[in-house]
Amino acid sequence: MKRGYRYRIYPNKEQINLLEQHFGSVRFIYNRSLFIKNTMYSKFKINVTEVDLNNNLTSLKEQYLWLKDLNSQSLQQANRNLLTGFKNFFEGNGRYPTKKSKRNNNLSFQVPQNYQINLTTSKIYLPKIGWIKIVLHRDFLDKEFIKNELVTKEVNGELILDQKLNKKFNILKTLTVSRTSAGRYHVSILIDDHVPEPIPVEFHETTTIGIDIGIKSFAILSSGEVIDNPKFLKKSLKKLKKLQRAVSRKKISSKNRKKAVLKLAKHHQLIANQRNDFQHKVSIKIISESQAVCLEDLNVSGMIRNHKLAQAISDVGWSEFIRKLTYKAEWYGKTILRIGRFDASSKLCNVCGYKKENLTLNDREWECPTCKTLHDRDVNAAINIKNIALNNLNTVGTTERACGLTGISQRYEARSHSIY
Repeated sequence: MKRGYRYRIYPNKEQINLLEQHFGSVRFIYNRSLFIKNTMYSKFKINVTEVDLNNNLTSLKEQYLWLKDLNSQSLQQANRNLLTGFKNFFEGNGRYPTKKSKRNNNLSFQVPQNYQINLTTSKIYLPKIGWIKIVLHRDFLDKEFIKNELVTKEVNGELILDQKLNKKFNILKTLTVSRTSAGRYHVSILIDDHVPEPIPVEFHETTTIGIDIGIKSFAILSSGEVIDNPKFLKKSLKKLKKLQRAVSRKKISSKNRKKAVLKLAKHHQLIANQRNDFQHKVSIKIISESQAVCLEDLNVSGMIRNHKLAQAISDVGWSEFIRKLTYKAEWYGKTILRIGRFDASSKLCNVCGYKKENLTLNDREWECPTCKTLHDRDVNAAINIKNIALNNLNTVGTTERACGLTGISQRYEARSHSIY
């Protein structure tokens, strides 16, 4: 099973310059290869391969001498990422690759191999950059596993884990270096422990939970539990406006403006970190307490086009929360069941099946005219999501098909077909 472990690094000024050169060069190679591939196909109907793009790097290095000072494998990885983007597009799992912009502050490049980790002094070695301080706040591999299963070397009494020496084990995979808009640098180490994904455990109605995600409340469970929405962005809007005014008052391209922009970016980073931490805690709690989780397939990208709700929806982070639930379910052998976005959930009585057609967003409670049951709108929706998902599974689906469907081409495979 593959997992990524992200750590913060603290490069010095010289290393920062080298990292920025790698960010810019990888973007340059990606855009250049995209231009070549599009031109060759549109004019000559020739499909340019990865080998062709990598061979072109040799001539580019003669034309742009500064490319020789960079890690060649990172440049080749840019070509591989471009072709992966085309593959995902043609398989229906992504958009057509577009040119990368300098204005994008979330930059990254990849180091496929030849990196080292000093486990004694907490430093990491990157080719063409050198040793950088890293904060290993958690273990990416068990210490006993490293000692007994991997090859390490000792230099001046310091224990070093070299990816090159362990290449045959195929455990230490690609390393990704990134920079956030707040100017913080991170590395993400991809680990493949070769442990197969757990077989999805059996579940039944009592061990299945339905979730209705919302804005007023973050999530409402079919058990009746309501998880409040912390609204991190809304609580910080006053300070964000103050920081934004400070940016607008500074002279363009001045040092003071850059300082003000950095302060604003750091506060946005704080909000994102708060939201991310909250979603991790909620998602692992739900996955740990349930064998199966039922969700509604929402058209989030379409919903945020409503400018009255866009900020509130973005503050909740529905898509990211569902993504966390999905991959954690795969980790622990749990099942994700989805229902279609057009299936009735809020309007349907979970007791007798009556459908209230005139239900509006302002109606937080409603009474079923047939069975006289008083419904909380959100709790009723969560129960219906669970019932519809289980009914769909029993009629047209299987556990294996419904578990962990994240690709666009697979998104509707496990959706239910409304029978009401």
